[in-house]
This record gives sequence, C-alpha cells and structure tokens, in this order.
Amino acid sequence: MPGALRRLSDLPLVIPVFPLDGVLLLPGGQLPLNIFEPRYLNMLDDVMSGERMIGMIQTRPKGAGRASDHGPSLAPIGCAGRVTSFAETSDGRYLITLTGVCRFRAGDELPVRTPYRQVRADFSSFEADLRDDGLASSAADPAPLLAALRRYLDHRGLAIDWSGAEAAPSDALVNSLSMALPFDAIEKQALLEAPTLADRRATLVALLEIDAAVDDDDEPPSIQ
Repeated sequence: MPGALRRLSDLPLVIPVFPLDGVLLLPGGQLPLNIFEPRYLNMLDDVMSGERMIGMIQTRPKGAGRASDHGPSLAPIGCAGRVTSFAETSDGRYLITLTGVCRFRAGDELPVRTPYRQVRADFSSFEADLRDDGLASSAADPAPLLAALRRYLDHRGLAIDWSGAEAAPSDALVNSLSMALPFDAIEKQALLEAPTLADRRATLVALLEIDAAVDDDDEPPSIQ
C-alpha cells in the first residue's frame, strides 16, 4: 500500500476525479497515464503539491443519471489512486503512474472553480481495500480462470506468457487481467464494483467465457 494510507481516517474527504471510460484502476494495481489535456495538467499540478490522490471514475451510460454542470453523470463507484511515479516530457505532457489505494462511493460534486471535477468521497464501504492482504493469494482453484482465459485469448488470437500467468498469485492475476483486458466500460464497472475478490474472479471468468462463446458477428449478451 503506497505511503501510510492504511486507515479510513488517512483518506481525504474530497478528491479530484478523472472520468475516463473503459479504464479501470483497482486497489493495489498500477495504472500508467499520459496526461496532456490542460485541465488535467492543472489537476496534477495541484495534487502533486498536496496528497497526490486522484479518483479514477467512469461516467454513467448516456441517459442514466443526471448530468452536472461540469459534464456527464459520474458512475457511483470509483477507485482512488496515489501518484507514485511522475515525469514531464519536453512537450509539456505528464507521464504518471497511479497506484490504486481504495474504492470510493462518489458523493456530492463540489461547485468548484477548478477546471477539473471534485467530489466528496465515501470510502467507508471499502475498508478491506486498505488491508495488506488485499492482494494475497486465496485458496481458490486457479484452473477455471486459466481455462477461461485460454479460450478468450484463442478466440481473439492473442498470446501471453503462460508460465508467468500460471505462477502468479490467483487474486493478483484476477486484478491484473481485470485492468488490462479490453472489456467495455460497463464490464469494467462490474469488475470494479464486485464486493470481494472472489466475486471479481467469478465476474471475470463469466466475461471471458461470454466473449469466447460469441461469434464475431454476434452481439454479446449483457452481464447485467
């Protein structure tokens, strides 16, 4: 866990948010980002002088929820990350790495003058994300996940380092695949909102199996 953020009381009550559909940050995961839009460059300038915390969040599907004056309606749950790597390029972009700290429920959006959005963050439902054992390997049998992953990759014509996948702790593999694989925004949100790692594993296996079973010309069924 980055820094000393190990208790709910260590987390800020208000965080800036970076709405980015189809991108997933999970507790303990690392997300590289290339920041070039002026409002988010401004956001990085501000967070680097403070707690270095950013809330990654998606927006609700069009027509779901009420948009704010600042943009589309935000998804109900996001994940706060701490900037753990920062570099500036010669053309003024920021290359950062966010390390996931804890999921949050997005509360009221603040009427701020900053060009980026800020929300009240409620972390109380996700205290387990802060525990050191959050990515510890569980006793779950990895075989169903690996079998579903193999079918998914074969269907898409992709390949991975299988020795690395088979040697990885089961739950760490679940989180890394959830973040890295090209699921759509709704599917990414379902993985984020899974209450426990066991639930996330089950959701991930279901998504892999659905994708592998769908013909290229077919519409995949919804998991919701």
